[in-house]
Amino acid sequence: MDWSRLRTGVPEHHPVKEVPRALRRLVRRGPAATGEDCYPLYSCLFAPGGGLPSAAATALPFLTALACDPANGARVALVELLGALDGAAREAGDEGTHAAWREEWRRQGGKITALLADPAPSVRRAALLLADDDALLRRWNAETDPAVRLPLLLALGPRAASTAGAPGTGSGGGRRRFAGAVEAVLSRVLRDDEPVMKVAAVIARASLDRDAPLRHADLLLDVLADPAVRPRFERIWWLPDVEMPFTRDDVAAWVSGLLDHVPPAALSFVTRLAEAAERTADDGLRRIVLDEAWRHLVLRRSAAPTVLPLAARLLDCADDCVRLKAAHLLAMLAPDSGPYADRLAALLDDPGTDEISWIEGTVGDFARWALVRLGDPRGLPGLVESLWAPHREQFGRSWVEGDPRRPEMHEVLAPLREHADVLLPALLEEVRQDHERHGDHGEIMGTLLHVAEEWGPDALPVLPVVLPLLKDTRYSLRVVDVLLAMGPGAASTASAVRDAAVLDHPGNHHRIAWAAWRIAGGDDGTALRLLGEAVHDEHASPYGPIHLLSDFGPAAAAHAGRVREVMENAEYGRATAAVALWTITGDPGAALPVLEQAVVRFTGDDDRYGDLAEALRGFLRIGTVTPAARRALRFIAARDLRLSNHRDYRAVLGDQELRSAIAAVLALPCRGVADCDAD
Repeated sequence: MDWSRLRTGVPEHHPVKEVPRALRRLVRRGPAATGEDCYPLYSCLFAPGGGLPSAAATALPFLTALACDPANGARVALVELLGALDGAAREAGDEGTHAAWREEWRRQGGKITALLADPAPSVRRAALLLADDDALLRRWNAETDPAVRLPLLLALGPRAASTAGAPGTGSGGGRRRFAGAVEAVLSRVLRDDEPVMKVAAVIARASLDRDAPLRHADLLLDVLADPAVRPRFERIWWLPDVEMPFTRDDVAAWVSGLLDHVPPAALSFVTRLAEAAERTADDGLRRIVLDEAWRHLVLRRSAAPTVLPLAARLLDCADDCVRLKAAHLLAMLAPDSGPYADRLAALLDDPGTDEISWIEGTVGDFARWALVRLGDPRGLPGLVESLWAPHREQFGRSWVEGDPRRPEMHEVLAPLREHADVLLPALLEEVRQDHERHGDHGEIMGTLLHVAEEWGPDALPVLPVVLPLLKDTRYSLRVVDVLLAMGPGAASTASAVRDAAVLDHPGNHHRIAWAAWRIAGGDDGTALRLLGEAVHDEHASPYGPIHLLSDFGPAAAAHAGRVREVMENAEYGRATAAVALWTITGDPGAALPVLEQAVVRFTGDDDRYGDLAEALRGFLRIGTVTPAARRALRFIAARDLRLSNHRDYRAVLGDQELRSAIAAVLALPCRGVADCDAD
């Protein structure tokens, strides 16, 4: 073959000569070939923007021959590669693939279809990704291996759903016949097949009718909770392109998610699953129950009354992972978890860890977090040491977005300002030891600065530690924020702030001048002049300068016109400009409609929670709210969904914080008494 005229997907990194080299290696290794030998082909035969490069069509007959060769050890990986190439070609459509690819795929079609009848079950299973509708049905009627029949059944449901919903592809009668045949298959399996296959049939039918799992909830619960059936899942629940079999616990989580469109029914299913787990002392099922309860809790407020007793019952479970997840849930359910404080306190020294899903921390760590969220002083001793322990000898941690995990250190400590006298010495000691070990200021210094800013005047003892960091560009601006939060107690630091070392960006210098004025009081006009120039600079963002300018009130009157212009025309930061205009003019008439618009917009499909929070802060600063904003906020407050973009513990914390701000705004007097009375 003359490969030189062909291209790979990324020719500058993977020249086309890598394709025949990889093919020769697969041939040469024969029975010793593995999936790893296919990796170079993935790098060469796919285009980053979609579609397939010209080398793919030329490689296809070789890939097909290798996949059909019973003496090659990488057959399953090769079939999966064929499936991936076919998927990329289908997704790109005719315009994104070369005519040579379509012709070569047609030419190899017989050999590729024959893989569905290969003697090796693993090859037949992988080939399901390559089969058309009729081939899948024919294979179902011929297949006897349960570990192939199950993924085949799972493929039939979505295929029937996509075929039924694809007008213009073949005759309508043909589509209906295929969907009817699949329905008949699913009905027979539900009536006559083994329990695990019945669960697969319900999942497959959910593609055609999403209420099917609701109607078959009793069947699903019986099978998932049956200890005798549990090993059967791992023996036959294999999927194409998935290296390991699914366990019963994996399938239980899958099934639970199919009920999400009816939240009360979904929660009821989790509760019934918990009851079944208790009857059989099934720790695996208990873990799934807690995971599903957590998933519902971070999505909807209404889940809390159901999740609370469920988690409390499992605090005493013998399984470490179950106890840890239960304590984690009770921490998030504060303050409603208050009645269980004594039971949580009994777990403070519990060293149990989660070696199933590998959530960082011990049972005691999560119990301590739950207690401090409840305001229980029993959680304070050892809190700082417990929070810093994972960082002490490691500099990087990883976690999966949306999974249960340890809270960040500053998020635990920031709300505990009233206990600063107890916690601050321990935090400063950890800072000292970390500096001794590493000779530099590490992550814990960032935590100290964050917490000190939240604690304000109560954090004054950290002043000697943080003041030298004004000379360090990594920390100086954050130290300035801390000094501002400390108030009059930090007034003596104004000259040091003026000399702070910052990265040479104009905005940094504006901020330093403003901060020195705020800390020292009085004004020599420097800060106002710098901010005024920045606000009028058409080549720079006015957002930051306008935010700082709002502190000057009427003294910034010369810049009111520019602030109004930003408020009326800017894409971002309009609420900030509105509040600044109010502070300058004293008239909220122009500002309140802008804040109102941000709130009303949120009653639709807007999910910019930062904009909503900014508007709420604006209403609170002005001290009044409009009738339309009040109606919108009542609507938002009535939502069951969490007011957060996060899907871990931050969803609950952020939701609580935002709802507290909404309640504060709703308590404000309304502008236009008659309108508010009518409202």
